[in-house]
Amino acid sequence: MASPEIETLTQALARLPGLGPRSARRAVLHLLKKREGAMAPLLRALEAVNERLATCDICGNVDTSNPCGVCTDPRRDSRALCVVEEVSDLWALDRSRLFPGRFHVLGGRLSALEGVRPEDLAIDSLIRRIAAGGIDEVVLAMNATLEGQTTAHYIAERIEQYPVRLTQLAHGLPVGGELDYLDEGTLAQALRARRPIG
Repeated sequence: MASPEIETLTQALARLPGLGPRSARRAVLHLLKKREGAMAPLLRALEAVNERLATCDICGNVDTSNPCGVCTDPRRDSRALCVVEEVSDLWALDRSRLFPGRFHVLGGRLSALEGVRPEDLAIDSLIRRIAAGGIDEVVLAMNATLEGQTTAHYIAERIEQYPVRLTQLAHGLPVGGELDYLDEGTLAQALRARRPIG
């Protein structure tokens, strides 16, 4: 039987996304076996991030500096702004290296069921960024859910008065997807977004 301290560590790890009790126990056992090679560096990294963790005042990204590295990168196109729901979405798009512009994190999506209203999200700060000028295109990169699309529609209505080109990520058939495995909503969106060949 593990000590109360080890059990507490296991329970803390089990609360992380993607880790259940069994995975957490395996991770703890690995850390205990590789104490100097795994546990000590992990502790140092956690302490360093905990001491320097900041939320970017400009875009809402989580980083160890404020403003964040994305907002201070001079190679980024400041005229293109991609609006995402969560920091994880920003990181995913940034990892792809396909979007050269800057980002804005809303901190969620509108949801009547969960009681998330426009004032609960970083929509007003988005409008202020657009109103300040210098942005030519706003890309709405909301998730393809009812709440995500509701959020995109609300934002589109709020920024229609500004001279920016408004675009949205395409939704539909995934690369390598087979039609008989797709839900009706995905198929409907793919048909609506069809384009000519050649």
